[in-house]
Amino acid sequence: MHPFTYTRASDTREALNAGRRGGRYIAGGTTLVDLMRETVERPDSLVDISDLPLREVRATEGGGLRIGALVTMAETAAHPKVRALYPVVSESLELSASAQLRNMATIGGNIMQRTRCTYFRDVTAACNKREPGSGCAALKGHNRTHAILGTSDACVATHPSDAAVAFAALEATVHLLGPNGERRIAFADFLLRPGSTPNREQALRQGELITAVEIPALPRPLRSGYLKVRDRQSYEFALTSAAVALHIRGGVVREARVAAGGVGTVPWKLPAVERHLVGERPSAALWTAAAEKAAAGARTLQHNGFKPELLKRTVERQLRVVGGTK
Repeated sequence: MHPFTYTRASDTREALNAGRRGGRYIAGGTTLVDLMRETVERPDSLVDISDLPLREVRATEGGGLRIGALVTMAETAAHPKVRALYPVVSESLELSASAQLRNMATIGGNIMQRTRCTYFRDVTAACNKREPGSGCAALKGHNRTHAILGTSDACVATHPSDAAVAFAALEATVHLLGPNGERRIAFADFLLRPGSTPNREQALRQGELITAVEIPALPRPLRSGYLKVRDRQSYEFALTSAAVALHIRGGVVREARVAAGGVGTVPWKLPAVERHLVGERPSAALWTAAAEKAAAGARTLQHNGFKPELLKRTVERQLRVVGGTK
């Protein structure tokens, strides 16, 4: 492991000062420590933010929900307000990682986690995320689990977070605090597509700290849920997944929020699917027709040609479950 200094910040000001000097923030450490062991990440300085007061889940004045960045995955999934208002978030977290990791990992760390692409984690392989300009071994390598949406010639790695798919579907906002003060950024703009700079994964500025993720108020009643399709039922990342939230009133879909995971370089919002649903009456035919639009623009690789069809079936199945029509 590369040598580093360690500081435990006692308050927000101390953390921001250390971050401004180049320190890397760490809390649960369930991703960063692993990457440091593998020498994929080699920070010179770590700033432990575990003592900061960012562990609250509370309702907002507008009727949404604010989740502090240091609330653990397990705490978030079990919180009564999360379970009652946004079950899609609880389900996405409960289908993530192992119970031990969920007890350690935080919401802020979860959305910041880096790809599980094997070439990224193999320091002997070419990877533009790890070493810009070195190439992408996955393009011609074993790419069964890689992305089909939002890819570029520089990177085809998927984003691994399940919770991020739920946040993307719900159009959440990320709250940030940095040397220049507070700012908010739409979740859709927080995680960046690779383009020609896959090493830049989040829209964070130097020294900025995630303080919370805020889910907006959505019309009631709201039905929601998360479906994850994977090679095995435990401790496995998604081949495809679907986060669905529907507001159905008077027998008509009034609003729809749909996003997919396991297929995009970022959690992939599906606006074409949403548009097809709104204003229509729930039916098996509607779910099928809407899901057909889920893979628009997909670009497959040698080994993941099955993903567009699997994505359509995943979205259709979850629309049926959430929409209540078999």
